[in-house]
Amino acid sequence: MNELKTYLWTSLIVLLIYACGGGQSRIDKIKEQSVAKPEDPFVAWQSNHGVGPVAAFELPMEIDAVLAAEGQAVFEGKCSACHKPAKRFIGPPPKGILENRTPAWIMNMILNPEEMVKNDPMAKQLLIEFNGSPMANQNLTQEEARAVLEYFRTL
Repeated sequence: MNELKTYLWTSLIVLLIYACGGGQSRIDKIKEQSVAKPEDPFVAWQSNHGVGPVAAFELPMEIDAVLAAEGQAVFEGKCSACHKPAKRFIGPPPKGILENRTPAWIMNMILNPEEMVKNDPMAKQLLIEFNGSPMANQNLTQEEARAVLEYFRTL
């Protein structure tokens, strides 16, 4: 008789614990399954022109050597402390950048880095990737930024 009482009490306690929860509710499970995973910001890079004064534009087919030389001088004077042309440093290397960024995005990043890291998903991701080191605004003019972009085409 005591064994039966023990069995009944144990069964009742287990049933109460199960009935009171102890797991995710069905609603929580549905919510968890329906939460959208963040999209990779680099997937649609061709349509991302960034945040700033430069609107989408196309580069001419031929590289302007004079403009590229001016850009190299600007880059070496104002950017090379954090960027190495072909090597990951404090910031990403610009070599090959046009393979996964639009010209307007690059110029907006040069001209408007504060707004870019606040509002542009690719710039935000880069900020995370480079240990939270924001790009310093070098206060380049739009013409200087365009020259730097032309230099990037030569790398």
